[in-house]
This record gives sequence, structure tokens and C-alpha cells, in this order.
Amino acid sequence: MPDLYQELDRLADSDMYPFHMPGHKRNLESTPLKGAFRCDITEIDDFDNLHAANGIILEGQKRAAKLYGSDETFYVVNGSTAGVLSAVSSVASYGDTILASRGSHRSLYNAAYLKNLNIKYLPYSFETEYEIPTATRPEDIKEALDDSISAVFITSPTYEGKCADVRAIAELCHQKKIPLIVDAAHGAHFGLSKLVPENAVAQGADIVIHSLHKTLPSMTQTALLHVNGELVDRNRVKRSLSIYQSSSPSYVLMSSIDLCIKEMEEKGDEFIERLVYFRNKIQEETKYCQNVKVLGKEYIDDPSKVLICSDVCTMTGQNIYDILREEYALQLEMAAEKYALAIITGWDREDGIDRLIKAICEIDARVSSSFYKKSDRANRCCIIPEKVYSIAQGWDMEKELVLIEEVVGRVSGEFVNLYPPGIPILAPGERFSEEIVENLKGYLQEGLNLQGVQKIEKQGIIKRGFICVKQK
Repeated sequence: MPDLYQELDRLADSDMYPFHMPGHKRNLESTPLKGAFRCDITEIDDFDNLHAANGIILEGQKRAAKLYGSDETFYVVNGSTAGVLSAVSSVASYGDTILASRGSHRSLYNAAYLKNLNIKYLPYSFETEYEIPTATRPEDIKEALDDSISAVFITSPTYEGKCADVRAIAELCHQKKIPLIVDAAHGAHFGLSKLVPENAVAQGADIVIHSLHKTLPSMTQTALLHVNGELVDRNRVKRSLSIYQSSSPSYVLMSSIDLCIKEMEEKGDEFIERLVYFRNKIQEETKYCQNVKVLGKEYIDDPSKVLICSDVCTMTGQNIYDILREEYALQLEMAAEKYALAIITGWDREDGIDRLIKAICEIDARVSSSFYKKSDRANRCCIIPEKVYSIAQGWDMEKELVLIEEVVGRVSGEFVNLYPPGIPILAPGERFSEEIVENLKGYLQEGLNLQGVQKIEKQGIIKRGFICVKQK
């Protein structure tokens, strides 16, 4: 059977006239996006339906399942966010308790809001030297599992590229007949070669979510949801996907998924070899830097993640991020307190990798402890805030804006997080403590992208505040 793109291409070249949506009518003169419009259609004859796939889309999903080794795989065109919402909704009923790391993506918290779930938090810690969040440990799962848990939710690889022992965690969950969901959004390239870690599907997870667009050649918003074993009701998965995804899914995005899977089938080894070659080149050619360091395999499991930090702590991650962007035209993924993060893939160009290496070496040569702003705050630890209300209660209650100077002791009415990666510092219903507020002030002072903070103008002076549950 032809793949989806081939059929879309055939339709675009045919004489079939579109008296149907979308409104651009595949007219190449309609807007500058004519390249995408050429293959942008709705559910018409011979092109299947994502929400009841039994033809060309189903065949594409089967190819993806075969590539990753899953029992069943579903296309997701609303990103891994929709995958997480669907996964959690398919294994947890209203009011259930799930076990999850505090370091989970915000989409998990949104699922908890929608299903009024209770989240039992796993320990969330940081590697002390560079403050990199650690992956979930099997011993923490073992200690926390009890009969109240409906599902376990972990992230592996993490945003920074650290991996959990998914196989050991899956075995612990399955001993108690509890499904394991792995948010592997950043691990779609795992398992495609022996040069990268094994993927979570092969390690026994019941549901795995992959963002193809993060590390593979696929368009933004494309993802996969894989299902394994008998602990997950497939009909609930399909129902949840139909709720959280558009009823008019983009055929451009679906064909991008299809082409990505085809490319990995044919050239996956080559793609990964090129990724690892780039990663090794960066590591080798920056190894003599004295002040700026690229963290190696002893810190990071995923070769696609390049963490750049000041080895003598004279620069913040934001300093490094800003210099690379403003002086070298190198746009990184994110800045944290002690490192900046770049993502590389097998489709990077040699000249881009060389520019990054040259920039790191030049920054290293000019680092001066008196020139760059450094953070004088102590190493960060994860603070699990006091829970006053459930996420659903806290988010739905009447709210008011409170200045940062007056917010200690108040209850958050919104999510507060650094973005990326979007992990909540505070969720709705949780209390602002003195320590948390001091951390938030530090993030603002360092210029990190703190979401949930509001600007307030009083008598011509700009102040900052947070949305809080209104006091009675």
C-alpha cells in the first residue's frame, strides 16, 4: 500500500476538484504557505480517518508500531501533550491516585485537573554539581507503590537527557498489576540503533509517548502513543485520543509522521550514527576548555542533549545562552541556572556544529570571574510545596493578584514554572513558602523564563506578583 504522502501527492496532481474543507481549496496562490496547502485536506474518500483508522492511516500506524516494537501505535497530531492527557485518562478514573515525579511535564498536571486526580509525588532530586534533575529510581517506586495507586507516570529520558531504569520500574509496577506510563517525548530516537539507549517500549512500559518532532525529522506537533500488554484498555485509549485531538486532524502533520517513520526504517542507523558523530566531535574538540565545559557521558545518557556550563561557576546558564544567541547567532533550546542546553540530531549540519564548537572555545578563552554575573544562591533542591487544595479545586477557585513581597503563605491559583521545560514549581492549590519565594526572586533576577508571574503597574512603578486563591 502507498504511504500517506504518496497518496496526497497523487491527489494534488490529479484533476479531482475540492468542494470540501479546508478553505484554501489547495489553491497554490492562496497564501505564501502554498507548499503545505498542496497536501492539506480533510477526511475524504480513500484517505481514512484518524479517529477510526482502517486504511492508509492504520497501515502507517502499524509501520510505526513495527519500528518501535509496540503492540499498537497511534498517531498524535496535538503533540505529546495530547498523548499524555490521553494516556492518563485511559488508565485513571475520576478521583484516582497516580504516582508520579514532581518533575513531570505540565500536561500531567492538566490531566490531574481534568480527572480530579490525587498525585502522590516521587522524590525529585538534582545532581549537586551542575543541578541537573535526576531520573526516577526503581527503589523510590518500590517504596511508594501501594494499593491506592491506579497508575505510575515517569519521564525518561528527562529534558536534560538522563534515563531511568524503565525495565526495573516496569517489573515493579507489573507485580502489582499497575500500568506504567513513560513520557519519552524526548526519546523518539531511542532504540533506532545500538549507539543510543533502548527505548521504553522494549523495556516493558505499558504506554509510551514519543514526540517525533523533538529529535527526529518530523513537523512540530507530531507524536506517537504506543500501547503494550493487557493492563491498558485500548478502547479507552482510542476514546481519550478522540477527545484530546482535533476532529479535523492535519493530513500534513500525519504525512510528516509517515515520512519520518519511513526515513527511520530506511536510514535510522545512518541518522543515529551522524548524531553520535556530531556529539563526539563536540566533546572531543571542547575537551581542553578550562572554564566552559560540555558535560559528557558520565552525566548525560542521551547524545542529542548538549549541556554547556561554566566549570568554574563564573557564568550562569543564562549568560552562556545569551552570548551564544546574541553574539554567535546560535539559538539554544533553554537556559537553566547552571547550564545552557542545545539539542542536536542526525539532521544537523557540519557547519552548524563547527560554529557551536568555535563559540564554546572562544567563550572559554575570554571568561573572567569579574565580568560575568554569577548566581550566589545555594544549590537548588526540589521543594514539594504544601498542598492546601487539589489542583482542580485550586485552579477553579476565585483568584486575586498578590505582589511577590506579600505572597508568602498564600495559595497559588495558577501554575508557576520555568519554561522550558514546564515543570511546576507551584501547582494550583499549593502554598507559597518563604524558600519558594526566594527561589522565584532568584529566577527573576537571573532573567530566566518564569511563567506564572504577572506584571503590576502601581504609580508608574512596575512590580511583580502571582495569581493566588482569594482569601475569604
